[in-house]
Amino acid sequence: MRSSFYADGNQDKPSVAGTYAQVLQHASHEPKDEQHEEEGARHFRAIFISDLHLGTPGCQAEALLEFLRTHTCDTLYLVGDIIDGWQLRRRWYWPQAHNDVVQKLLRRARKGCKVVFIPGNHDEFARAFIGHSFGGIQVLKEAVHTTATGKKLWVIHGDYFDGIIQLAKWLAYLGDNLYELTLKLNRYLNHLRAKFGLPYWSLSAYLKLKVKKAVSFINDFEVAVATQAAKHGFNGVVCGHIHHAEIRDINGILYCNDGDWVESLTTLVEHPDGRMEILSFDEVNQIRLSTHKAETVLA
Repeated sequence: MRSSFYADGNQDKPSVAGTYAQVLQHASHEPKDEQHEEEGARHFRAIFISDLHLGTPGCQAEALLEFLRTHTCDTLYLVGDIIDGWQLRRRWYWPQAHNDVVQKLLRRARKGCKVVFIPGNHDEFARAFIGHSFGGIQVLKEAVHTTATGKKLWVIHGDYFDGIIQLAKWLAYLGDNLYELTLKLNRYLNHLRAKFGLPYWSLSAYLKLKVKKAVSFINDFEVAVATQAAKHGFNGVVCGHIHHAEIRDINGILYCNDGDWVESLTTLVEHPDGRMEILSFDEVNQIRLSTHKAETVLA
């Protein structure tokens, strides 16, 4: 039987770390209807995804499941904030679709894909498991990915370069609550857009790029991460954390951010020839994405 975790006022809520272990232990069953899910899928040398925020209503789990079903790789990097421990501590939320995502990731590892999990600040509880492997998924503090062209990329979540996280964690929690409110408004807005046949549009991402201080923060973050990568002797860096997908050259360092699966629904991929590209699920399958959005709101 496939395991799932739902909010239940009549039962004790397990700890976030305990649930992490439970999900990995019990979500190992391979559903029969997924046996041939990868036939005809696009294959990449590596896929980088982060900021899924499983355990929150804002996580676009259905769209992510469809993406994983149609895209495979040799190495899959989970670049932090996969499970949102911050939100789960405040309110328990774990629908079946979120469990399905974990099952699919475990299935990838069983089928021979190298899966590396680098915990972020929202799933910092998993940092206690660094150096261990769960269901074939390696938990590391950071990783080094060598591209087909020989470039060495530093793979990190990126929260260590966020001054708010490091110096004023209470402010980060406050900002997280305000962010959740924006995402809630975003879901209602896109429910209406779906009724009129309009594609998904992110209110939170729009506001982020319209506020000068936010734009300045993104740029400062990118430069700081690239500068540190250069100091460590890397050719480039792959990170997440700020929910802003980007590939650009910063003083000779290849800066790559894989975005998120809350706002932009983006993924960073490496093609067999070493070319890096950001894929947007909205571009991959806009009609199906709009359907998932409507279902997510109505659920």
